[in-house]
Amino acid sequence: MDLRKLKTLIDLVSESNISELEITEADGKVRIVKADPRPLVASAAPVVMQAAPAMPAGMAAPAAPAAPAAAPAETGHIVKSPMVGTFYRASSPGAKPMAEVGQQVKEGESICIIEAMKIMNEIEADKSGTITKVLVENGQAVEFGQPLFVIE
Repeated sequence: MDLRKLKTLIDLVSESNISELEITEADGKVRIVKADPRPLVASAAPVVMQAAPAMPAGMAAPAAPAAPAAAPAETGHIVKSPMVGTFYRASSPGAKPMAEVGQQVKEGESICIIEAMKIMNEIEADKSGTITKVLVENGQAVEFGQPLFVIE
């Protein structure tokens, strides 16, 4: 495939809503994947602290504001990512997901794929039960130990 044609394909992918394009021709195969536009690290605005005025003896300090409620912990068994990579629910684009919410799975059954260094790794359920929640979006980057599914 010549360089001009490749440049045109890259421009088309970057200007469109698609995130991935794969073309196979007699002289080769090209796969173009659009990078995630979200920043990997959120920057925090600088925090300005002011000293509180001294309280006269005998006055009670104001009550501390209540801490925000923590997110409820997931109940059930959490299937975690064994590696860093890209999470896929199906074996190929457009295919039926390997595991759906409400689906019964058996220990050792493949429930998703994580692509790492261009290698597709099937991730297996480490417990039998029913999938109650999928915690990661298809095509999302995952980290080692990141929760993927909840099985009850």
